[in-house]
Amino acid sequence: MLRLQGISKIYKVGDSEFYALRKINLEVGEADFVSIMGPSGSGKSTMMNILGCLDKPSEGEYLLDGVNVSVLTSNELAELRNRKIGFVFQGFNLLPRTTALENVELPLLYAGVKTRERRQRALEALELVGLSSRVNHRLKELSGGQQQRVAIARALVNKPKIILADEPTGNLDSQTSEEIMAILQSLHEAGSTILLVTHETDIALYTRRIIRFLDGQISGDEQIIAPHIARAHVVGEKGAAS
Repeated sequence: MLRLQGISKIYKVGDSEFYALRKINLEVGEADFVSIMGPSGSGKSTMMNILGCLDKPSEGEYLLDGVNVSVLTSNELAELRNRKIGFVFQGFNLLPRTTALENVELPLLYAGVKTRERRQRALEALELVGLSSRVNHRLKELSGGQQQRVAIARALVNKPKIILADEPTGNLDSQTSEEIMAILQSLHEAGSTILLVTHETDIALYTRRIIRFLDGQISGDEQIIAPHIARAHVVGEKGAAS
């Protein structure tokens, strides 16, 4: 699904060069569930930006579903992101004055999907994350956990092959974090490929693989034999109040 060969990201500071990533080789298979860890400045955020086609590598080749995205134009990258990648951010990145439903519809609006289909698909995505009773609530009427559910629904609505989650539990308490991980585990079991950045080892242990970054390089790649199981009962109306 994802293959990186010799990926480097170099920033120039005056006459000096700084390697944010250095000669990264990495493969992530279909329906894998991967956490990316490392201290601040280790390169993990740069890696996620490249994986999400938000930035281009300075060197190397990145294949997404067999397509070499390293050579695509900005417009081609934008189209690829909209079709194949769903993003979930720590800060939610939702539109504050609109409803949950309108937020989830937004990627479909950009994709030119007609109103009736757009509405139906957004409703289905919100139902999947347990928010079907709150589709017309504005963000100020939703808790942090509910807003993150809206963000996950928005990431799912275009039926992407890959979900990239950057610190999806970073602003949440432990109980709500477990509920969010239950949703991600459910999506993984349904066939989604998920990569998430986290600083929290207990969150990483819900995934099936931990890749560790240090000084712009991969310092460890560990398979999790028995991932922690989050409380699955929250994926539905019972968990919608969190």
